[in-house]
Amino acid sequence: MSDIVHIVCPHCLASNRLPRERLISSPNCGKCKKSLFSGQVATLSGVSFAAMIERNEIPMVVDFWAPWCGPCKSMAPAFEQAAKVLEPKIRMAKVNIDTEQTIANRFKIQSIPTLVYFFRGKELARQNGAMDTASIIRWVQSVSEQF
Repeated sequence: MSDIVHIVCPHCLASNRLPRERLISSPNCGKCKKSLFSGQVATLSGVSFAAMIERNEIPMVVDFWAPWCGPCKSMAPAFEQAAKVLEPKIRMAKVNIDTEQTIANRFKIQSIPTLVYFFRGKELARQNGAMDTASIIRWVQSVSEQF
């Protein structure tokens, strides 16, 4: 692994070059000065999805969901808790399939909630169905260990 990683700011989408060891020291974006990691789940749209998935050099886990979906709503707090635990090693994000149908179609999302694990622009794994916090963390860590 390289000692330098590119991290896309979830606020302004600027790419930041950081030494890997600085990820745990609450780094700020060089452009907008906001925190690169806040333990918050990023909400992705068409433009931000491409930037975050393709240019980040840390894995991204995306929750494909919809506001009308009961299991999606029940899993949302667990996904948010998992983000607090997994950052800065893993970035967590959400895509609303109703407003971002092009993205959902591109990745052939058939059921929701669906979690998709991306690394360097490629889908490496996916998991369908609602999970609790511990199950989300366990799944993400098991995928991370494989790659």
